[in-house]
Amino acid sequence: MVSIKDIAAECGVSTATVSKALNDHDDVGTATKERVREAAKRLGYMPNSLARALKTKKSYNIGVLMVDKANSGLQHHYFAAILDSFKVEMERSGYDLTFISSHVGDSSYSYYEHCMYRNVDGVLAACVDFTAAEVQRLFSSDLPIVSIDYISDETCAVVSDNERGIRDLLEYALRKGHKRIAYIYGDDAQVTQARLKAFREVMGEHQCEVNEAFLKPAKYLNPTDAYRLTLELLREESRPTCILYPDDICAVSGIEAIRSCGLTEGRDVSVMGYDGIPLMQMLRPGLTTIRQDTMSIGRKAAGLMLRLVRKEEIPQTERVQYCKGQLLEGKTVETPA
Repeated sequence: MVSIKDIAAECGVSTATVSKALNDHDDVGTATKERVREAAKRLGYMPNSLARALKTKKSYNIGVLMVDKANSGLQHHYFAAILDSFKVEMERSGYDLTFISSHVGDSSYSYYEHCMYRNVDGVLAACVDFTAAEVQRLFSSDLPIVSIDYISDETCAVVSDNERGIRDLLEYALRKGHKRIAYIYGDDAQVTQARLKAFREVMGEHQCEVNEAFLKPAKYLNPTDAYRLTLELLREESRPTCILYPDDICAVSGIEAIRSCGLTEGRDVSVMGYDGIPLMQMLRPGLTTIRQDTMSIGRKAAGLMLRLVRKEEIPQTERVQYCKGQLLEGKTVETPA
């Protein structure tokens, strides 16, 4: 295995100079840095992560919490896309990612204990039951934490602008002439609360009555719920002319329920989803939805994490950052008959 001594001998400098050059210290000239790095690359030098951790008192390892209620994990398109963006940015800065769970082999750990076991420098809480006691215990620790779509006093957060997204969808449907709009919404969470608040506000601003029978609680990414609740809405004496779903998967299931009743999506009952999953955009007719900016969310989360692990002071006004989505005007919303 190539060592710092080998690089020093190759370049004719001291091991201290090699170490400083590889760590980009200011007291080593640019030409020397380039010569040392070129030699290190040519010789196949790989830094010893344990030695680096002992020296810097950092593991260069970030924990990731992705334990949602549906156990979808990396199959959850929205969070998986965010994690991919976050991963690219963190790896660019020399960090690895470790998934945090309640088990290591046959042993059970709290999330905090697992973080201590893995010696992580910080935690990205991207998908988890934020109300759980062990999550709150983790948040109250001294670990740097960035949460996704959850705002608390203990963490920095990056949030998709759900209020803006619902507002954009509803105002689009209202411009098309819809007034009887139903909303099948997801599990109780900050995201859902923000969306419901925006739904009521927009309907009120346009003097449209909110029919409580048109508001149906469901689970995110649960097509069975969406199908059943869509049938319930279609049985209403004065059925809705447009149905908003909590995510694109549920919207597609809702379309199937509409078709099962001999109706056509768009022409008879308009449909709106949420998330903007690329695969769903390949379906015909194209789904009207909000594309969430997962790339920006992951990138901003990485930026906050790097500032936290470097112990930079983050102003209160920058501790919560929002990312606006984009309205995709598909073909599933038409002017009601």
